Amino acid sequence: MAKLEILEIPHPILTQKAAEVEEVTPQIKQLLADMLETMYASHGVGLAGNQIGQLLRVVVVDCADEEGEPDPIKMVNPKIIWRSENKICHNEGCLSVPRQYADVVRHEEVEVEYLDENGVRQTRRTGGLLAIAFQHELDHLDGILFIDHLSKLKRNMLIKRLEKRRKRVAEEMLEGDE
Repeated sequence: MAKLEILEIPHPILTQKAAEVEEVTPQIKQLLADMLETMYASHGVGLAGNQIGQLLRVVVVDCADEEGEPDPIKMVNPKIIWRSENKICHNEGCLSVPRQYADVVRHEEVEVEYLDENGVRQTRRTGGLLAIAFQHELDHLDGILFIDHLSKLKRNMLIKRLEKRRKRVAEEMLEGDE
């Protein structure tokens, strides 16, 4: 397995729509395994193809089970086939928008249809954090970031904070080289 590079805003791939996967091949299975390793190493709960520079409709998610044990889900060509009318607000972050968080309103429950890593069609209905993670990651596949759900003012403030942080980190690195 390999840890992959996670793209950050404003990388243009993050705003593009990912293509359907024609067949679950050994290469796709390996990509899913690498994505899971990358997600765990980055302390995330989800990762989509766009985020690692692959414009393919692949997603990994792990929100752990009730006992806190890992519960990885590998999805190929996922799509939401049902959404509850009820919505909830949750404070979200994203590996492609590091260390930035904001409240996002999403459907409380969703049902997702996808192919698993063996190419078998699965359907999963869920709520809570897992439903939020599914919606967040599937948004990525359509080139939508969680910050796109915010008002223009909030989005711009968040991006400015991120740019300020990047500048500070770069300056600290330069000082360390002296």
